[in-house]
Amino acid sequence: MTDAPDLPLVVETEAKPEDLRVLENGLYEFSRDATGIEDGKLLCLFLRNGEGITVGGAYGWTWGEACYIRYLFLPKDRRGHGEGRRLMRAFENEARARGCRQIVLETHDFQAPGFYRRLGFAMTGCVEGYPRGHSYITMVKRLDTG
Repeated sequence: MTDAPDLPLVVETEAKPEDLRVLENGLYEFSRDATGIEDGKLLCLFLRNGEGITVGGAYGWTWGEACYIRYLFLPKDRRGHGEGRRLMRAFENEARARGCRQIVLETHDFQAPGFYRRLGFAMTGCVEGYPRGHSYITMVKRLDTG
C-alpha cells in the first residue's frame, strides 16, 4: 500500500460554512457506516425579531434515539423571562417525537449548568481547567419512553 501524497495544512481562524459542512458530513457518513444508524437529522429552533433576524435559539441534531444540543444561546435581555425553558421544552418535545430516549449536551461552569439541572439534566462528566480556572461539563437527561 502506498501512502497518499501529503496535502498542505492550512491554519485558519475564520472557517467557511461550506468547509465545516465537509467535516460534519464526512463524520456523519463515517459514523453512519460504522453503526448502520442512518436516521440523523438536524434540529434547529430560532428566535427571530420583527425583521426576521435571528437573535437566539438552539441547534443540534437527533441520531440513533439520542438528541444532542450543540448550541443554545439567548441574548442577555432575553434571559430570565422563560425563553430558555421554552426553547428547551420545544427541543425536548421534538426529540421525543423523533423517538429519542435521551438528550445530551455540554456546558461550562460559567454558562448554564444550574439551568439544565433545574430542567432534569444530570452531570455525567467534567473536565477541570477547560478553560483555565473553569470546568467543561457534560450532561444528560433521560426521556420517558412510555
